[in-house]
Amino acid sequence: MAVCDPQTWTGRRDHALLALQTGLRISEVAALTRADVTLTAGAHIHTRGKGRKERRTPLIPTTRAVLKAWLAELGSDTCEPLFPSATGTHLSRDAIEHRLTRHLDTAARSCPSLQAKTVTMHKLRHTAAMRLLLAGNDITVIALWLGHEQVSTTTIYLHTEMTHKQQAIDRTTPLTATAGRYKPPDPLLTFLDNL
Repeated sequence: MAVCDPQTWTGRRDHALLALQTGLRISEVAALTRADVTLTAGAHIHTRGKGRKERRTPLIPTTRAVLKAWLAELGSDTCEPLFPSATGTHLSRDAIEHRLTRHLDTAARSCPSLQAKTVTMHKLRHTAAMRLLLAGNDITVIALWLGHEQVSTTTIYLHTEMTHKQQAIDRTTPLTATAGRYKPPDPLLTFLDNL
């Protein structure tokens, strides 16, 4: 996000678009209008997802501040796209992916590890789901957040990281068994022989 040029209109738009990536589908981001943003108490984004299902996704204070500045720049026409193209129409899915790729290429110059990663808007959706999981949220809450009808769909998104696995194993009680082959005590063998 830091590579989005704050001196240009497209840079400010792209920064706001990337700041909003809270697990929304790319189609949901592309379809947003200014009326879909609520920045008062209970700040959220109103989306219409697959099957025309509606949901509201809460905003963290930093994202709220970015969107507030972006909306102030856009004006008050609530029917217009939240993230318009240069011609004022909704950005297409391809245009959003293109903008992300362009910013990743720029960021990779100062952070070479990005070159080895595949980052897409859908991967950012997965990342949002993982961050919710690592923050201790229940999978049913994450399913609602992502707009999934079935919790089983959400489990696909939650590729548990090694650190999370290590934390899980650290919470268990170690076994007290000693290494080697089990040798039953003599009374047990006597009992078994007398059966």
